[in-house]
Amino acid sequence: MVAALLANAGIAVAKFVGFLITGSGSMLAESVHSVADSGNQALLLLGGRKAQKAPTADHPFGYGRERYFWAFVVAIILFSLGGMFATYEGVEKIRHPHELESVAVAIVILLVAIALEALSFRTAVKEAKKVKDPQMGWWTFIRRSKNPELPVVLLEDLGAQVGLVLALIAVTIAQITGEPVWDGVGTLCIGLLLIVIAVILAVEMKGLLIGESASQADIEKIVAAIEVEPSVRRLIHMRTEHIGPDELLVGAKIELIPDLSVAEAAEAVNRVETSVRRVVPIARIMYLEPDIFRTSVPSSQDDPAHLEGAAPETG
Repeated sequence: MVAALLANAGIAVAKFVGFLITGSGSMLAESVHSVADSGNQALLLLGGRKAQKAPTADHPFGYGRERYFWAFVVAIILFSLGGMFATYEGVEKIRHPHELESVAVAIVILLVAIALEALSFRTAVKEAKKVKDPQMGWWTFIRRSKNPELPVVLLEDLGAQVGLVLALIAVTIAQITGEPVWDGVGTLCIGLLLIVIAVILAVEMKGLLIGESASQADIEKIVAAIEVEPSVRRLIHMRTEHIGPDELLVGAKIELIPDLSVAEAAEAVNRVETSVRRVVPIARIMYLEPDIFRTSVPSSQDDPAHLEGAAPETG
C-alpha cells in the first residue's frame, strides 16, 4: 500500500508537469486522478490503523468498520475530486478548445505512466488472487469481498490504466487531426469513467457499512460445525454479520438434546463455539441460545425465510 502511494504521487507529479508543458485537458484530468489516488491510498492506510484500536465501552465490538468507512470516503473523493472535476474540465475544453503544445512530451509521459500503472495493477491482481476463490470471477470477487482495500485498489488501478489509454488516444487524435476538441472529448470520457468507478465503490462500501452476512461458504462451514456436535439436536436459525473484514458476529438458536444439566449444556455450547472457530477463525464473537424447536408459524419479524439457517424460528 505504501509503495502504491509513493508510485501514484510520483506519477501525479509527472502528469502535472506534462499538463503545464502541453496545456492538455486530458493530462490535467489524469493529474487530478493520480492526486486523488494518492490521497485515497493514504486514507486506506489510515483506516487500517484506526481499525486496530482495541474495543472500548462505547464500541464493544471494536473498530473494524473504520476500514469500510474510509473506503467509502475514498469513493466520495474519487467521485468529486476525480470524476466531477474531469467532467467539468472536459466540457470546458470541448466548448473552448485549446491548442496543444509539445505533444511529444505528453505522449512520452503517458507511455511511462501506463507502464508504471500496469506494474501497480499487476501487483494488485497478485494480492487479490491470494484471497480470491479460483472459481470466482473478478466482478463477483469485487461484489462479495469483505476486504475493502482490494476492490478499491483494483478498480482504481484499472481506472487509471483505462484513463491513461483514453488520454493517449485523445492527445494523439488531436495532434493528427489538428482538432484540439478531441483532447476535451478524452477528458470528458476520463471523468465519466471515474464517476462510474466511484459509484460502484460507493454502493459496495455502503453494503459493508450497513452490515453484510458471511459468505455462503463460511455459512455452510458454521452450520456443519454446529450440527456435528452430538449434544445439538438441530440448528433452529442463525444470523451472521461482518463487523470488520476479519471479524464475524454469529448469533444462533440451537436445540439441545433433552435432559442435559445446566453444566452439560454450557459445555456443549463451548464445544460448538470451539468447533466453529476452528473452521471459520474470523467468527470471533458468538452468541448461542439454547431453545426448543416449534413448528408454529413465526411472526413476520422473525420470518425464517429471511434468516440464515434451515429450520423454522422458535419463540
